Amino acid sequence: MDRVEIAFRRSVLPLLRPGARVVAAVSGGGDSVALLHLMARVAGSLRLSLTVAHLDHALRGGSAADRRFVERMAGALGLACRSDRRPVSSLRERGESPEEAARRVRRTFLLEAMREADAERIALGHTLDDQAETVLLGLARGSGGRSIHGMRVWDPPWGRPLLGVRRETTRQMCVDAGVDVHDDPHNAAPEFTRVRLRHEVLPLLEDVLGGGVVAALGRTAEQLRDDGDVLDDLAADLLVRARIAGDLEGSSTGNLDAAVLATAPPALRRRAVRSWLLESGVNAVTATQLYAIDELVVRWRGQGGVAVGGGSPAVRLVASRRRGRLSVDRTCRG
Repeated sequence: MDRVEIAFRRSVLPLLRPGARVVAAVSGGGDSVALLHLMARVAGSLRLSLTVAHLDHALRGGSAADRRFVERMAGALGLACRSDRRPVSSLRERGESPEEAARRVRRTFLLEAMREADAERIALGHTLDDQAETVLLGLARGSGGRSIHGMRVWDPPWGRPLLGVRRETTRQMCVDAGVDVHDDPHNAAPEFTRVRLRHEVLPLLEDVLGGGVVAALGRTAEQLRDDGDVLDDLAADLLVRARIAGDLEGSSTGNLDAAVLATAPPALRRRAVRSWLLESGVNAVTATQLYAIDELVVRWRGQGGVAVGGGSPAVRLVASRRRGRLSVDRTCRG
């Protein structure tokens, strides 16, 4: 048994129970193809019901060939395959980049495939290199520890059994097994930030720092996630104490007592407020917004509310303070 299969089994076995139904997301590239073949190897011994899922984003010419390639591969392995074509260009929401839209559409498709297959888990082919890129992107955004937590091996219903394996190892596995892959040319296009991180920044860091950078970034993400889990639990307790029972005043999740929040350490206070904002329908919280809302709590001078992401074309969401209470208000745009 080679090292990639050993690493895979160590990661995947705790995630699966005998007889589990699993959807494997397969783009056709080396990482997801390696994942599929490894999943197929253990399917018999674990009595897994395995379904292949592939989405054609129609972002480039040749994507239909990738779809046919994955469908043929699934058929050769005797597996069911759910595939679809959803042109991202026609599905982008306001302000989204093509990459953001593709991720959102793909996530929706995979969740639909899981429900249609009556499955419990979705297996993704992310590797340790993907983890390192994610951590660097989060670090550059400067959005706090949460942004560099990276990805979890198991984040229900998402499983990433190759997260501890280098990309070069999965590619070599495909070569050794004589398995064809269809790599997306976008993965080498320098106009994408993640591609430049992959081909320029990380190799430079490895050279300057003497190697081991990818693995070190992975360890950093794991340590920060462990710390973050503890802080999240403490912040959840704070949020319970800060809620004003039965006090909605237009907010679907109730208002918060600013005085209670103000007594907490900043790290817990901001985590509690962030969770409350997401519960209130805010779809994303930037560091700038979070710090401005924190000012409403600890440096109240009668300032106005803070606009946050979410709402609708006709309604925007604003975090405000009135009479010592934080609320998320819905106001008409324009």
